[in-house]
Amino acid sequence: MADREVVVLGGGPAGLTAAYELVKFNERPIVIEQQPFVGGLASTQTYKGFSFDMGGHRFFTKVDEVRKIWHEVLRDDFLLRPRLSRIYYDGKFFHYPLRPLNALWGLGVWKSILVGMSYVWWQLRPYRQERTFEHWVTNRFGQRLFQTFFKAYTEKVWGIPCSELKAEWAAQRIKDLSLKTVLISMFMKPRNTVKSLIEEFHYPRLGPGMMWTAVKEEVERRQGTVRLSTEVVRIERKDRRINAVVVATEGREETIGGTDFISSMPVTDVIKRLDPPAPAEVEAAAKQLRYRDFLTVVLIVDRPQIFQDNWIYIHDPEVKVGRIQNFKNWSPDMVPDPSKTALGLEYFCTEGDDVWTMSDADLIEQGRREVDHLGLAPYSAVEDGCVVRVPKAYPVYDAEYREHLDVVRGFVDGLENFQTIGRNGLHRYNNQDHAMLTGIFAARNVILGEQHDLWTVNADQEYHEEIREELVDTAVTRTLVKVDRAALGASVGAAAGILLFLATLWMALAGADVGRAYLRLLGEFFPGYRVTAVGSLIGLGYGFVSGFALGWAFALTRNVLVFFCMAAVYRRAERQVLRRLLHYF
Repeated sequence: MADREVVVLGGGPAGLTAAYELVKFNERPIVIEQQPFVGGLASTQTYKGFSFDMGGHRFFTKVDEVRKIWHEVLRDDFLLRPRLSRIYYDGKFFHYPLRPLNALWGLGVWKSILVGMSYVWWQLRPYRQERTFEHWVTNRFGQRLFQTFFKAYTEKVWGIPCSELKAEWAAQRIKDLSLKTVLISMFMKPRNTVKSLIEEFHYPRLGPGMMWTAVKEEVERRQGTVRLSTEVVRIERKDRRINAVVVATEGREETIGGTDFISSMPVTDVIKRLDPPAPAEVEAAAKQLRYRDFLTVVLIVDRPQIFQDNWIYIHDPEVKVGRIQNFKNWSPDMVPDPSKTALGLEYFCTEGDDVWTMSDADLIEQGRREVDHLGLAPYSAVEDGCVVRVPKAYPVYDAEYREHLDVVRGFVDGLENFQTIGRNGLHRYNNQDHAMLTGIFAARNVILGEQHDLWTVNADQEYHEEIREELVDTAVTRTLVKVDRAALGASVGAAAGILLFLATLWMALAGADVGRAYLRLLGEFFPGYRVTAVGSLIGLGYGFVSGFALGWAFALTRNVLVFFCMAAVYRRAERQVLRRLLHYF
């Protein structure tokens, strides 16, 4: 394969990782990047010495190969940082993961009770089919918590109702996260850390762009080529093979041939630039795939410290900003002057809409007003700013996206020497580490002839071994459903607590004698409990604890009995297999 020439379209994490893997096999790939910098969505920009990245990129992964690349490239410049992010809602800050007193104080006792009742209700009567984001979240958190913390913010991000956003996005991004896991994390560290609850992450000292600049330099050191400010204007094909790409640099076009092509370009742009064009139905499907864009308004604030979070989510409908990054808290070296703070206000929009087309000066002015309105920084303390626009940041999982993507994928998979990788290449909301993994797999498909299916790489999949385990677990679960001890305990506890609360309150206010004597007897078992308004709150707590213990014990007993029954069945099956084996010999 001495004549092999690999062309990589796109210099983001996926494309550069593919090139990095290729040079390890002594290949000399050519990387084509439209921007004058590398890193794509994970690039780092600078303004008057202040560094900031596009959205904030935590470096965490379960993939050893990706982790190895990060550490071998940056070594001592790879920092371990604490994670802190909060939700701004109703004029208050809520820690995430939730903390008991903070959540109770913020929502109030009555709202907290309603959230608990809503959770129990939707555990008992969930949506049978989780078609939308609203269905997925409601089944795990309850309708009231969905409307409080998820609905407004999610619609601000995506620009479409939650009833139109596919459940697949939630399942991919916040897999295994539920109210139960959040509540458990409030009191103890769970055995299996959910990705959305990670408390620490790695981060390059000068932002993620530092990583990708170093990877670019390593690719070039090993005789690879990285061409910046170069746009792909045409992709030439013959039947099912790509022969060359026509690129433009400073208005001058040239043709770059190759034997193999790996692309992290948006797959919609790939279809648009094919020559000869793709079939009409493929072009039509590609046009229906949508993206969500965003822009960052960077504000330089004359304050040494504003808030301790890495970022905060803004659930205030009175402002347009969706999320605010505090770059100084990602890495102190991102800010050249310790007496200043750089904030990144993120506005989710669609290319061409009112927010996207607003002038930089107006956006900076809007940002100054909104941080002042939120009480984060006074208007007068903001002394400078800039704006960076990021097109095609998020593939949209709307109601019909899967149908259209399947058509596009069917055509792209038919190209013999062409692979798509990364978030936009696969139109899949991957994290950075899994975008990198698609690049590694694509390079090995070319060099080693391996057969990795890049479309199956996603943000939470544990790959082949776990897939097989999940299939077995699913079969067993469908046969004998395991009762969740915490869920049953919480359900019984909430019901018992609310029942005792209402009964006590009614007796106290109505002054009825019937039943009052029976409730008084509970004071013998529950110290401090009385048939009064205050006693009703104490009864709520006692009822929940007692009900939780009863439900938990029942579930445990039932699961233990099922376990022993299954063990007995397994033993009998083993003996039957052994008898058959001996009979065979």
